[in-house]
Amino acid sequence: MDSIKSQISAIDPLANQPTEVNSEEALARMLTGPRVFSDNNPTATVVSLEDRRRRKARIAGGLLLGAAAVTAGVLVAANFGPLTTAPAPAVSVNSSEATPTPSASVSPTATPSVTPTPSSTPEATPTTAPTQAPAATVPAAATTAPVVPPVPTSQTFTFPDGHLSFTYPVGWSVRAEQGPFDPPGTAEASRIVTVFDGAGAEVARIFNGNYADGTGGLVDRTILDRALVPGVRDNSGGSVEFGFSSNQAQYIPYEGPAYEGMPSPRTGPADGPPTYIMDVRLSSELNAGISSSGTNQVRVPNGIMSAYAVFDPAKQPTFATPGAAKAWMGSTQYAQLKAMFLSLSYK
Repeated sequence: MDSIKSQISAIDPLANQPTEVNSEEALARMLTGPRVFSDNNPTATVVSLEDRRRRKARIAGGLLLGAAAVTAGVLVAANFGPLTTAPAPAVSVNSSEATPTPSASVSPTATPSVTPTPSSTPEATPTTAPTQAPAATVPAAATTAPVVPPVPTSQTFTFPDGHLSFTYPVGWSVRAEQGPFDPPGTAEASRIVTVFDGAGAEVARIFNGNYADGTGGLVDRTILDRALVPGVRDNSGGSVEFGFSSNQAQYIPYEGPAYEGMPSPRTGPADGPPTYIMDVRLSSELNAGISSSGTNQVRVPNGIMSAYAVFDPAKQPTFATPGAAKAWMGSTQYAQLKAMFLSLSYK
């Protein structure tokens, strides 16, 4: 400790001063000597006014150069743009001046992004509803709707011998009865099937057996509708058709000898309204104009087939006007009857 204390005392400027001071001599030096204080250290350097001006100028120039460098860096960075920006379309510019090129010595320095601390950035308020738990996966078989079979719109009737059949609407009914037959012992092969609509009214008859008869006359026939029945052929191979027609009876000219008192024979339309017929017959029996009324009997391998609509006998005529008959063709009942006749099939 004594050596350290001796070294500190050796560098103390006040310790080297004389212990006795002549006050008059010290006052004289203060009044007549230079106004520079000294503690026996070298005199402090005094900067002149000119040096101070030059120093300020150098500082100002340095600041100006720094500001210019920062400005140039910002401009170059703005020209470069963000890396994700799509390039601008090329534009041809005719200019006599050279395009200024940024100096290679100026390199834009990316400003480091400062990640705010969690305490300085408020948390964003969620704008969506909280995420719900995912729905349980349902097997594909459970989401498949059950297959519903289509509701039938028709039903089939087949004659006892299995040859002739047809379809008719659901809600309608049929009744099979014994039909005419000849010779004896063939009764089982003859049936008349009566068809009733949903209200229980008789609307059609279909016959299949080995015996039938009928008669005809002269008519003026107007065909209102006709269509081929594909499931039935005549024994001769002729085609069979469904038809709806208006038939006006005609007087049959008398060609025999004249008798005394006998009125002169008449020709032309007979008195009375036309008869409307809806049935199935050979195509050759469905001719327009004046011809024989013909027959709806179709010869098939097991005998005779006939099918025809039954109109209300209380309505005379069946349709008040030809227009009323054409209007009925647009009804549901007409479409059902036509579909039933077209479904006839012989096997």
